[in-house]
Amino acid sequence: MVIVHTHNGFPIRLTDERWQHIMRRHPEMDTQRERVLETVEEPDSIQQGDYGEVLAIRFYRETPLMSKFLAVAYKEIGRMTDSS
Repeated sequence: MVIVHTHNGFPIRLTDERWQHIMRRHPEMDTQRERVLETVEEPDSIQQGDYGEVLAIRFYRETPLMSKFLAVAYKEIGRMTDSS
């Protein structure tokens, strides 16, 4: 398990189980684990998802496919959100 901190200081865990889940859905990300973690820690932009998740987005000029935006969805457990 790896723990990184978001731009808000929240710890985010990337467990082996979660990484395997990502690999099943996105096998092209096999060699991109460090970029996933970097995107959470140092995103170019942040968006609020539709289901309470946060989307960290970062642009990479070179990837195994081509230049791409990488979006990583995560939840900041314990974060106060506006439910109205």
